[in-house]
Amino acid sequence: MAAPLTFKPLPVDHKKELARRLEAAPVEHGEALLVLWDLLQTAHDQGILDLLDGMVSAKDTIALTIAKYAKTPEGIAAVRNLLTAVKILGSIEPELLEHLSSAITSASAEQKREAKPPGLFALARRALSEDSRRGLSFATSILAGLGRGLK
Repeated sequence: MAAPLTFKPLPVDHKKELARRLEAAPVEHGEALLVLWDLLQTAHDQGILDLLDGMVSAKDTIALTIAKYAKTPEGIAAVRNLLTAVKILGSIEPELLEHLSSAITSASAEQKREAKPPGLFALARRALSEDSRRGLSFATSILAGLGRGLK
């Protein structure tokens, strides 16, 4: 019969292994460490570290206040509204929001250029343009959906 081989692994000194890895870290991760030091310094200069320290120190107070508010009917409604708002924003095409943003910017600039409010005929001419009718159609579709929801 064959004799079993005896195998005894060498003992590992975890402290020596950690010291070896720590000694090699500046060489292996030098660039990342420099970026980390820069980030840490910027966070300190901007007061972010002080803010985080205060938040960690007051974590019990913050958590208690949030929990107290979350138990109220208004808090529950706020969380539900926030989730619904996230769902709505997620369903809107980014291009539509980009068009809306540029339209608001250009309308604001146009309004600032007007010395006095436009007359009734100027408003009617603007409202009868193809682009205005398209926007009014979109707005009335939203209003119709809102009205259906209010039944």
